[in-house]
Amino acid sequence: MSLKASSDLSHVSPARMDRMRLVDTAPIPGGGELRLFAEGDHYSIKIAGGGDLMSTRMHGSEDALATIACERIPRGRQARVLIGGLGMGFTLAAALAHLGQDARVIVAELVPGVVAWNRGSLGRHAGFPLDDARVEVRECDVAMVIRSERSGLDAILLDVDNGPDGLTRIGNDWLYAMPGLAASMAALRPGGVLAIWSAHPDRRFVARLRQVGFAVDEVPVRAHGSKGARHLIWLASKPSNPAGTAIRRARSGPIDARPRHRRG
Repeated sequence: MSLKASSDLSHVSPARMDRMRLVDTAPIPGGGELRLFAEGDHYSIKIAGGGDLMSTRMHGSEDALATIACERIPRGRQARVLIGGLGMGFTLAAALAHLGQDARVIVAELVPGVVAWNRGSLGRHAGFPLDDARVEVRECDVAMVIRSERSGLDAILLDVDNGPDGLTRIGNDWLYAMPGLAASMAALRPGGVLAIWSAHPDRRFVARLRQVGFAVDEVPVRAHGSKGARHLIWLASKPSNPAGTAIRRARSGPIDARPRHRRG
């Protein structure tokens, strides 16, 4: 599940709440609950006691996460891609649209209920991407998959929180700290890319990416085409030449790579 607090959606008014129908609930491993709501032909996922996480109405930045990253995979390669967080399936659908028929896409989804929702009526909004034969779903934390890979992935797409200063799940901190970034570097093939969705810029996080050895680009995106909230996608590329990593790290000099902690 893409456990991030969405800034795409405005505060839910009482009138809108009257139009929304609770479809199902799903427990989050480790605590908490997700709720699937229907409003006319559209769906939204909320976290119990909180606001909207995502909606079928706005998914432009989720599409862009896959499109921008997959465009960097060399053509003709039998690509292997890992997506952290199924969400409503839009990132997966966009990835499949840009990958060849011999590609393989692993989706790591923490919440089993989200997988079930995507196999049901929710899935039609993204075109039922889970039905694609190129897709393998693993109901687990994406960190487990990253740790298990060694130079086997062409791209890792992470959309599991608000970014490195995450808001929704403490366990996501590892992904954005030095150990998690180093594990992602090790999991990627030379020339592979780590793509990360974020609600806000973070210079210290960019510094950590570069210290690990990634070459980093920042791409601004919008929640709905040219409209909606402004988001950010980091594209962190692993050097094709391993020697380039040592050179880049030597030139970067010492930096403060400590992760920021959310306020209690």
